Amino acid sequence: MIGVDIGGANLKVVSESGVFIHYCPLWKETPIREILQGYSEAKNAAVVMSGELADCFSSKQEGIEFIVSAVKDVFPDARFYGTDGLFHDFPVPELAAANWLVMADILRDFYPNSLLIDMGSTTTDIIPLNAWDFLKRQTDFSRLKSGLLAYYGVLRTPISSLLRSVSLDGQKVGISTEYFACSGDAHLLMGMITQEDYTTQTPDNFHTSRYECLRRMARMVCADVSEIGEESALFIAESYVKEEKKLIEEYVRTLIDRYACNRIITAGIGSGILSGWFDTINLNIEMGKISDAMPAWAVREAYLRNG
Repeated sequence: MIGVDIGGANLKVVSESGVFIHYCPLWKETPIREILQGYSEAKNAAVVMSGELADCFSSKQEGIEFIVSAVKDVFPDARFYGTDGLFHDFPVPELAAANWLVMADILRDFYPNSLLIDMGSTTTDIIPLNAWDFLKRQTDFSRLKSGLLAYYGVLRTPISSLLRSVSLDGQKVGISTEYFACSGDAHLLMGMITQEDYTTQTPDNFHTSRYECLRRMARMVCADVSEIGEESALFIAESYVKEEKKLIEEYVRTLIDRYACNRIITAGIGSGILSGWFDTINLNIEMGKISDAMPAWAVREAYLRNG
């Protein structure tokens, strides 16, 4: 039995033998079947998704239908977890973006009255585990409105989404809105992730080395590193991280006050980053590699729990 989390950028699998993360950009190619064929010896698959939002689909429903069809080609009896907290056999609308809810479904029994922050490559889910009835049937749109979803992540967020200007050599400089650099570059330059963590494609399709990250960061002010210096390129990265931290802190304060959560737990590839910002229980430490694929683990656990 495997648990599968199909996002727009990654496909994650949890089985009895371990955790497996595959880069699977749905907007460029659709290798879902090919990846899952590698696990075809499993008895069945419990699946959760968020990849239906990829812009290669004209609607979320089209994305749901495509993903369900691709999975069922390999696992005909696969079950799909929905935002109603139930498993489904068919591509119903409730399957859209239920990956965060299945985490809450499992973790709420282990960490009651806690606020879960799951920081992934693209987004950050901020989930009060003591509000289960409210959480059910929430969509990405409603979560954006209520502050349960912050569309900022460890690797894929454009620098210009948070940073509009920087002060270099005492002078305010505007930031380009081109996709020259991303949060992965900033976090690597600040020592918050390693090259091994930087698993997604870079904005320019070049390497994830420190030099290439510096070069991309300098491009945010339409310059080369030789033109502005390494220190200025690093300052752009630092400025982005400061804005990111300020934003996430605001989300967290609001939800802790609203739902009277008494502790914070963190998961995802950004769990270590969050633990540096808040007093947390780091599920990367508590649960090891599973924390990097929490929805895939949780959907498997939910399926096994429900029989």
